[in-house]
Amino acid sequence: MILQYALPSLVLGLVIGYFLRRYIAKLKINSAEVAAENILKEAQKDAEAKKREAILETKDQLFKERSNFERETRERRAELQRWEKRLLQKEENLDKRLDVLDKKDQSLSNRERVVDAKESEIREAQEETRRELERISSLTAEEAKNTLIKGMEEEARRDAQLLINNIESDAKATAEKRARNILAHTIQRLASEITSEITVTSVSLPNDEMKGRIIGREGRNIRALETLTGVDVIIDDTPEAVVISSFDPVRREIARISMERLIADGRIHPARIEEVTSKVTKEVNKVIIEEGDKAVFDLSIQGVSQDLVSYIGRLFFRTSYGQNILAHSKEVANIAGMIAAEIGADVGLAKRGGLLHDIGKAVITDGEGSHAVVGADLAKKFGEIHELVNIIESHHMDREPESVEAVIIQASDSISASRPGARRESMDTYIKRLESLEKIAESFEGVEKSFAIQAGREIRVIVNNDRVNDLKAKEVARDIAKRIEKELKYPGRIKVTLIRETRIVEYAK
Repeated sequence: MILQYALPSLVLGLVIGYFLRRYIAKLKINSAEVAAENILKEAQKDAEAKKREAILETKDQLFKERSNFERETRERRAELQRWEKRLLQKEENLDKRLDVLDKKDQSLSNRERVVDAKESEIREAQEETRRELERISSLTAEEAKNTLIKGMEEEARRDAQLLINNIESDAKATAEKRARNILAHTIQRLASEITSEITVTSVSLPNDEMKGRIIGREGRNIRALETLTGVDVIIDDTPEAVVISSFDPVRREIARISMERLIADGRIHPARIEEVTSKVTKEVNKVIIEEGDKAVFDLSIQGVSQDLVSYIGRLFFRTSYGQNILAHSKEVANIAGMIAAEIGADVGLAKRGGLLHDIGKAVITDGEGSHAVVGADLAKKFGEIHELVNIIESHHMDREPESVEAVIIQASDSISASRPGARRESMDTYIKRLESLEKIAESFEGVEKSFAIQAGREIRVIVNNDRVNDLKAKEVARDIAKRIEKELKYPGRIKVTLIRETRIVEYAK
């Protein structure tokens, strides 16, 4: 029974539930459609509102842009109007100036015609005057000009003679005083005992018969002496004297001492010559070592190679412009040491460099190179440091100085070589050097005259004032100095003084 009632109830319930669910779903669908329609309407309203806002903003922006454009247009139109007014004013001014220029041009043309007419009148008047003067003086224009020139020449000769007379009077008045000053200055410069630098030594003979004994039978004695000492013995017509010639001062000294001993002994033959020269050579070599050791000891220089000491000693027999090279080297060392002590440089290195700076002059070489380069190679060979080698090779600017001590040696060398009385040249060498200085200076364009003064330490150059201006004067002086450095050899330095002036002299009589 329960099953009979339950089953239909179940089916009925299912049918009712099905229709109920469909009804509820339909209600939900209708409700969703209504909501969607409402949302769509709201969206359309919002879109319309935003559209109206965008249209308003765009119109507002267009209005602003149009206002700006109209304002800028008005400003530019006003600016153009101002420029147009200015151009019109300038055009009016130009027209006025053209009118003025036309009037001036017309005025100048009128004046030119007047001037031309007056020039014609003046030429005619001058020609008339010239004819009248020729008629009155009975002279042509050429003859009158020649007469005037002749009179001016005579007047110039009188003025020149008066000038010469005045100069001669002044010269006579001051000649004696100046001559005394020159003599006193010369005596002061040459007061020290120095000898001329020569390559020959003269040996005095007791009589002319000794010349024959020196020559020997068929010249065997003189050949033996020349062979053993390496010198040339010159026997000429000079009375009671023979000449020993050699570029090596040590050989020349050995030959001189040997010949003097042979002459004093009287026994002159090849065996005796060989014996004496051998003994003298040992003595001279001993003197060389002693002088080298003495120089090193006097200057308190340590660690010098004994081979280098022998080269230092050889400088005792070498001279340069009459100045003993060893004495000069010791003097340079002392001066350099004092300068180095004053400025705080290396005193030991300065004194060592001063002693060795001319060591190259002790070396006899057939190769090329100055004594500075040769001396530097010698110092390097015997273990001297690089700084000292640079001092030696740079003291005559063969190399650039690399230390303050090298510069000190340059200055000390110049001080020792250029002080009054330190050096003396032979007269021929001295005159040739002065002539070379003047010749170099006068080879430049614009130079009128040059004078070597101060014993060749200075050259005065006088240039033409019209051909050489201030800038070119400096250039000429610099070029002369460079040319002298390049072409001449000289101790110390030479001062170039260039004079450019305008001088006008007149005399009131």
